[in-house]
This record gives sequence, C-alpha cells and structure tokens, in this order.
Amino acid sequence: MSQRRLIVSGDDFGAAPEVNAGIVRAHRDGILTSTSLMVTGDAVTEAVELAHATPRLSVGLHLVLAQARPAAAPRDIPVLVRPDGAFGDQPVVNGLRYAWAYCSQAGRAQLRREVEAQLEAFAATGLRLAHVDGHLNMHLHPMVLPLLLELAPRFGIRAMRLTREAIGPALQYDRSNLLRKIWEGCVFSALSAWATPRLHAAGIASADRIFGLHQTGHLDARYLTSLIPTLPAGTSEVYCHPAAGTPAVLSRYQPGYDHIGELSALIDPRVRAAIDSTGVTLVSYRDL
Repeated sequence: MSQRRLIVSGDDFGAAPEVNAGIVRAHRDGILTSTSLMVTGDAVTEAVELAHATPRLSVGLHLVLAQARPAAAPRDIPVLVRPDGAFGDQPVVNGLRYAWAYCSQAGRAQLRREVEAQLEAFAATGLRLAHVDGHLNMHLHPMVLPLLLELAPRFGIRAMRLTREAIGPALQYDRSNLLRKIWEGCVFSALSAWATPRLHAAGIASADRIFGLHQTGHLDARYLTSLIPTLPAGTSEVYCHPAAGTPAVLSRYQPGYDHIGELSALIDPRVRAAIDSTGVTLVSYRDL
C-alpha cells in the first residue's frame, strides 16, 4: 500500500463532560476521526448520546481495568477490586494482580467476566464497535488479550490498537521524561510483538504503527505538523487525550496533561494544512 492513511484517536470518551465536548469538537472542527468509550465513565450516557448524534465518529471500547469502577458487580469479581469495589489506581500493581489471579480458575473467570461485562455494556449502547483499545493499554496484558480474542467473534471485534512507537524519533523531538519513555517503549514493544501474531491469526486488524505514546498529554500543533510530513506509507494512528477543560475525574491520574492544548492542536488550521499539503488521507478504525 503506497497511500499514507492516518487515524486520529481520542481516548477516555465518557469519562467526563469536558472530555466528551473535546472529542466532539475535535471531530467536527478538526482532524479527529475515532474515539474509544469508557463504558463505566461518569459521563458515559452523554457520550453515547453525542456519538449517536455524530454518526461519522468511529467509536470503540476503551477497556478499563484500573483507575475506575468495574462494569461487573464488585461482589462477582472480588479478586480484581479493592474493598470499596473499584479497581486499584496503579497499573503495574493491577497488572501483577491480574497475572496472579489468572493462575486460578476463579481468577480467570472473574477477569473474563469483567471484560465480557464491558463488551456487553458497549453493545447495549447500540453503537457499532469499531475497535478495542485499553486505558493505560491494559488490553495488551498477556492475561487480558486472550480473553478479548476469545470473545471477539461474539462481540464483533474486528480491530485493535497495537501500542508501540519507535523511541528514537520520539526522543529526537522531545527528550523530557527520558527514562519513562525508554521504559514504556521497551514494555509496549514487547507486548505488541507478542500480540501481533495472535491478532493476525484471529483476523483482527490494527494500524501499521502508532504515534503519541511518548508524547502523551502534550501532543501539540508543533508535534503534529512535524510528524505528518514524515508519515510512511500504510496506516498510522495518532492517539491523544483532548478535552474542552481539565477533567477533575482524570486530573489525579494524568497530572500535567494539557488536555486543552491537545484539543487546540487537533483543530489548528496549520495541522489541517499539513495533512492537505502532504496527501495524507484521514481514516478511522472503521476503514481497517
């Protein structure tokens, strides 16, 4: 494929009214083509209504297994949740907990029940499931991905985000948070390499490459206008976290994120001009 195609995704749809407003504005007035829905988010009802009113917006499931409430009843998944019925806040600790839980039949059943419950909640919205990704990329967890693949035929999962980004170009652009970026680059490259043949075997599509992992929370117009002309042939995805204001429900987990700045970048005329002048075609996960 010689054509250069670009998916522009916004995460956390349904988390807060500010996120919902930012996602819809970035789609209607900017370059955003896709989003992923938190089915247990505080503003999920509003998000679903907005999605139905914005039919060109491609919507997937943002699978949440940390920093939120579960979709299943907490009494049915006691191994996965804290005493208050919510998931833990630390993704690494949660990942280890899920790995430990998977060692027992009961733990595997509870993890499957939660993944299934979130897919069921998405199906109940009446929206077409365009793809699956994960909050904190937990969908690539080696104990979670097999469950998604098992449930894929039932729920019509046809595409999934493979979160991996070359560290070299990212550091050339911005060397801040060097150790975090190197760590994330190594972890997600390994997870995606493990996941790739499994997705292919299941007939589940993904973008050829991802951008935004190492610039998360700070994806501005300068970043996009420098990235777009360099996109190679094939399908790329840029994912980000735009919002029309600072969402209080996310601020404790995303300190320093410039949600408003990311929205501004997505609707910046210079970014649109960069896409038009370089012949990049905007697509969504529905097009994979």
